[in-house]
Amino acid sequence: MDPAFRLTRRSLLKTLAFTGAAALPGARLALAAIGGDDRARLVLVILRGGWDGLAVVVPRGDPAYASARGALALTGEDGLHKLDDVFALHPHLGTLASWYGARQLLPVQAVATAYRERSHFDAQDLLEGGGTRPHELATGWLNRALTAKSPGSALVLGSALPLSARGDHPFETWAPDPLPDLDPVLVERLRELYAPDPLFAGVLERALGTEDMAGASGGDMTGPVRGATALRDLAEAAGRFLATPQGPAVAVLEAGGWDTHADQGTVKGPLASRLALLDGALGGLKSQAGKAWSRTLVAVVSEFGRTVKPNGSRGTDHGTATCALLAGGAVNGGRVLADWPGLGASALYEGRDLRPTTDLRGVLKGVLRDHLGVAAAPLDRTVFPGSERIAAADGLIATPLSRDSAAGRSSAWPDKSA
Repeated sequence: MDPAFRLTRRSLLKTLAFTGAAALPGARLALAAIGGDDRARLVLVILRGGWDGLAVVVPRGDPAYASARGALALTGEDGLHKLDDVFALHPHLGTLASWYGARQLLPVQAVATAYRERSHFDAQDLLEGGGTRPHELATGWLNRALTAKSPGSALVLGSALPLSARGDHPFETWAPDPLPDLDPVLVERLRELYAPDPLFAGVLERALGTEDMAGASGGDMTGPVRGATALRDLAEAAGRFLATPQGPAVAVLEAGGWDTHADQGTVKGPLASRLALLDGALGGLKSQAGKAWSRTLVAVVSEFGRTVKPNGSRGTDHGTATCALLAGGAVNGGRVLADWPGLGASALYEGRDLRPTTDLRGVLKGVLRDHLGVAAAPLDRTVFPGSERIAAADGLIATPLSRDSAAGRSSAWPDKSA
């Protein structure tokens, strides 16, 4: 017995519970090996609460910026990381700023979904469902994309399956376990018990393999995930999974707490602290992903932005447009993607919000088409239904797949009909 082997109680319980599902006709195990290590990887990071895109990708070159933001305005003296003549990154995003210099970060500013109201629940439903009206779809755009063009295994790092991952394509879930590890002797006895049954034995071994992948690069992932460390722990685990040849090619993780109604702060305060944590978490993901980073794209999204002007509680209220971030070795970065509307009073949406000029669905279409090889027809009709008039963004990927999926890495993403 390998002394480094670990199996948590949660993974064992999931294994035993999953045996029933695995016995169903057509069921597939989510973490089966899927070929070589040249696969494209995609990580979706959902930041719940509506993050302030104007504090993340700061339009410091807009002449109306300082007066529009008031007490929340950031200046060069705050340590902003300059991107170009208009935009800069928040001072606590130093890791992301270094990626920008290496052309591995592509900020997208003034972006939004089809949603134009101010409900978290409805906005998150559209962010993950990919439709045009809240609660019209029971499945998520990411799952439908993988159903249209299956890359094999996919993983949610968390205890619950978010809407973006729901649908016909199988997603496994994994989360660190706060409970003590099982006795290795018990593990061996379970192996002996299941040995005569190929189905049960196979499911157990896959669960053990999942735990090994999570800890393959070091670090104890069996401790509790609490508060500030949760996103960092999950991001580092995602990197370890992506680095494993038999691991998932697609991963989803999420973090709450981005609703900054009061005492938002600038270089200090709740938002600054969360941005520092996000910066460190994404840095940990890259570190753990190793060589797989060169084929990885990380998409960081939130359901909406915040108001331009601060409110009476020194925070910001629910807004409309925000920013998204595309990062990774697969990204054609080193620039800001923005049709900038400006922050003058006449330019604001409903007189209070950053006006949306880029549809997030077009950005995600470009990622799915050129990074994963999903064809235009399912992108328009099933992945993002009702989006035929929204073109897929071009030039997001450093080495995109050919449009006819006949060259490059397309063989790693075979059509289901093939």
